[in-house]
Amino acid sequence: MRNYVGMATTGHRISTHPSDKKVRVEFNGEVLAESTRAIALEETGLPTRYYLPREDVRMDLLTATDTTSHCPFKGDASYFSAPGATDAFWVYEDPSEDDAKPIEGLLAPWPGRVEVIVE
Repeated sequence: MRNYVGMATTGHRISTHPSDKKVRVEFNGEVLAESTRAIALEETGLPTRYYLPREDVRMDLLTATDTTSHCPFKGDASYFSAPGATDAFWVYEDPSEDDAKPIEGLLAPWPGRVEVIVE
């Protein structure tokens, strides 16, 4: 785990670890993803996020969007929409920090835009 020090980042931490939980993502009753190989990302002040291998995501249902965002701890993210759910997943294709490298290329579902069920 890395401790980020600086005016805007004092005490901010991220860490990743393989999850032993099953993660299923649904929208309007359709399963968009199901994985037992998720990487859990813990970040100060945020709930645990689960990053899923593309092989466990219904990529045939997703469409890349023009949406992007930047996190100082993970880098630049791009987004995918599912039918009826705009920007339902995000991905860091090239994380900027070593602590985020385990999530490289994995997709994270956006809770609230899709239903994320963790068992």
